[in-house]
Amino acid sequence: MTKEKLIQTSHSCKEVSIQKNINSEETTKEVLAEETPIAIIYNGVSHVVMMASPCDLEDFARGFSITEGVITSLSDIYSIEVLKKDNGIEINLEISTEKFIRLKEIRRNLTGRTGCGLCGAESLDQVLKIPENKKIATKFSSKSILRALKKFSSQQEIQKKTGATHACGLFNSKGDLILLKEDVGRHNALDKLIGASLDTTILNDFFVITSSRASYEMVQKLAYLNLKLLVAISAPTALATRLADQIEMTLVGFARNNRYNCYTHSAQIIG
Repeated sequence: MTKEKLIQTSHSCKEVSIQKNINSEETTKEVLAEETPIAIIYNGVSHVVMMASPCDLEDFARGFSITEGVITSLSDIYSIEVLKKDNGIEINLEISTEKFIRLKEIRRNLTGRTGCGLCGAESLDQVLKIPENKKIATKFSSKSILRALKKFSSQQEIQKKTGATHACGLFNSKGDLILLKEDVGRHNALDKLIGASLDTTILNDFFVITSSRASYEMVQKLAYLNLKLLVAISAPTALATRLADQIEMTLVGFARNNRYNCYTHSAQIIG
């Protein structure tokens, strides 16, 4: 019997047969999430390899590129090509010469990312990049947040099948779902959402819900979209709250069961 390929590149989840109980020969079907090595390559030079769900990869590349400071706008990207290989997936981006020269000058020696989000940073100065605080007077409705939360879990198709993925959703001021992206990695899900949202012109009164905790990187990445509300199903970290406070972002945590805690700038939420 031929063994299945170790690395899968064509689907985000797979149905398998498992033994239901160790003391029984009964089997059942279960769906598992795939995680695939994804290499992001700029102008022929490999920059980083991450484990991610093999879907929405062009959005992933766009979002990662802008939140990591590789580019400053979509016009800096000339082309994106996704190549599936036996050992993973390559995303080849052709970017402007100016951005590529800058990238080579400040390039971090990254060989992979984990949940810490810092692997490969060469100095402490590279760790905490403070986003520009763009003053935007925005109010959010508590009812809209609670309405969005009800929709959020119901739209996570891969999570419903596997129980193994994170999601990030973009909602308008009424609590209507605009976009949702899923991935085995919470940072990846947010990068995919950001990459898919970059051509949306006005996002001032929009907000994001994440299925994970709110770490400082999530706050940092959202600042690139000038969004002023992040809602997390789990807790925020202390650093995330300090960064959100500094850039005047409202940070909400433990958002579940028709309740939530507000950690920063609660005055931006109205009844």
